[in-house]
Amino acid sequence: MAPKMNPDEIDISQTLVSGLITSQFPDWAHLPLAKVSSAGTDNAIYRLGDAMAVRLPRLGRAAAMVAKEQRWLPRLASQLPLSIPVPLAAGVPEGEFPYPWSVYRWLAGEDLAAQADVDLCDVASRLGEFIAALRRIDTAAAPVSPRATPIDVRDNEVVRVTIRRLSEEGDLDGDAAVAVWESALAAPVWNRPLVWIHGDLFPSNLLAVLGRLAAVIDFGLLGLGDPATDMLPAWTLLTARSRELFRAAVEVDDATWVRGRGWALSAGLGAVRVYRKTNPVLAAAGQHAIDQVVADHQNST
Repeated sequence: MAPKMNPDEIDISQTLVSGLITSQFPDWAHLPLAKVSSAGTDNAIYRLGDAMAVRLPRLGRAAAMVAKEQRWLPRLASQLPLSIPVPLAAGVPEGEFPYPWSVYRWLAGEDLAAQADVDLCDVASRLGEFIAALRRIDTAAAPVSPRATPIDVRDNEVVRVTIRRLSEEGDLDGDAAVAVWESALAAPVWNRPLVWIHGDLFPSNLLAVLGRLAAVIDFGLLGLGDPATDMLPAWTLLTARSRELFRAAVEVDDATWVRGRGWALSAGLGAVRVYRKTNPVLAAAGQHAIDQVVADHQNST
């Protein structure tokens, strides 16, 4: 059995999922069920038949997001230029499974953490346009994202300790990383109304079909926040050439870009620190972010 990525996560077996489907949605009980390999840390995914996906929280923090996704994703989908998950049914806690869960329309594609043959320039433009479109959607009654603020002074000690540790291990230029972090802390804060953000745009939450970006998934951190949070893929996925296309498409000011770079450093450090033994895909994206933010900052100064 693979090691748990979080100590308090619950095991979700195919037998358990099959039982939930049979009990709550018996019309679908005859459909084949197969576990989907994913680098995600908070939810288990099973494919149901050809056209549906079952998504079940492994952790209480993920369960708290289910109702929000079910409410808001149908409202946002028609206003976005890429596909996003559309909920088809809402499952409820039952037996040994304590959380609400969802059945979604299946989205075809391979996530960008696993997809090597992809046009990053095309991805950059499409993803930038997606984020810009999301940011323009009306925010009335919208919830605040758990990642409303991309960088927080409370993260300062953890970030600096992680930089020092990785630097001592020879995996990081500590002085260069500190310079990135301090530039982000010094950048002007977002002082305008909060906007819609996805909140977790790691490569594993982006799907490509035939090498082109087609869908964005995992909206557990959806809500209102600082748009700098959604600058994350500029460094977790992209490189210098494609990053400029992304920046042009996403249409943000310099301060937002610098805060976003600091957030990418913080998120990258966290992914390496927490997941390098249990989730090498996330850790690799984190390492890519660290390398890219350092190089990008050095090239911009």
